[in-house]
Amino acid sequence: MSLITLTTDFGTKDHFVGAVKGAIYSELENAKIVDITHEITPFNITETAYILKNSYKSFPKGTIHIVGVDSELSEENKHIALELDGHFFVCPDNGLISMIASEIHPTKIVEINIHDRIESSFPVLDVFVQVACFIARGGNLTVIGKEITEFKKLVEIQPKVNHTQNQIIGGVIYVDNYGNVITNISKKMFNDIGKGRIFKVTARRYSFNKIFTKYNEITRNSSPENHQYDGQKLAIFNAAGLLEIAIYRSNLHTVGGASSLLGLEYRDSIIIEFFKDSTPNFSPLS
Repeated sequence: MSLITLTTDFGTKDHFVGAVKGAIYSELENAKIVDITHEITPFNITETAYILKNSYKSFPKGTIHIVGVDSELSEENKHIALELDGHFFVCPDNGLISMIASEIHPTKIVEINIHDRIESSFPVLDVFVQVACFIARGGNLTVIGKEITEFKKLVEIQPKVNHTQNQIIGGVIYVDNYGNVITNISKKMFNDIGKGRIFKVTARRYSFNKIFTKYNEITRNSSPENHQYDGQKLAIFNAAGLLEIAIYRSNLHTVGGASSLLGLEYRDSIIIEFFKDSTPNFSPLS
């Protein structure tokens, strides 16, 4: 049974998701389709990469991932198919893969070249589905595309470290369903640059001098019935190992989230400063 995932910015109001699934079933009656999400902010490549990078490894090897975000074909935005870490991706060459493959390089990449056989204004439906189903049947990538070695790189999302190694300037790359704000500053970078020094995290006019490893650490030494911490802001390294600014027990419909309460949005700067005093007020994170 072929396992195919879908990640798009189509939403669920329109017919697009249903049409794509119908086309897959028409090609592969026994296919298993999993929706990763269809709620990507329109054309947001960074958000797409964050979600895929943190979800694809949970699927078995051989899974085929169709990515329908910013997928209109153009000279600058080719269509590619590739094998990466035992998984297959069918997607536009818009910089997405450079964010997913920052640590693992693809085994094989092809530029899809079947467009001359398909007239389409909806490439995810007409092209990506055909390619994904071909791969699912055991087809070789080089049959549906010309092998290439390079893909489009996006580098502006990388955090920067100043020359004195006492400041990291990162940015917001994703806002989740709880309104938590995820940055591109990793726990590894924090430890490598910080080296146990005391620090201050600044997000707009708000600052933090402690980073938690669990959300409920903020309630340490209080009773389970004590809700005095609901709605308080905190910094945490999340399950993806990235610095996150959050609101404890946030709810966008009640107490609000970090994005709404702290006024943080996609690409806003997050700054970590390290100080000479070598006596940390936190435990270095591993």
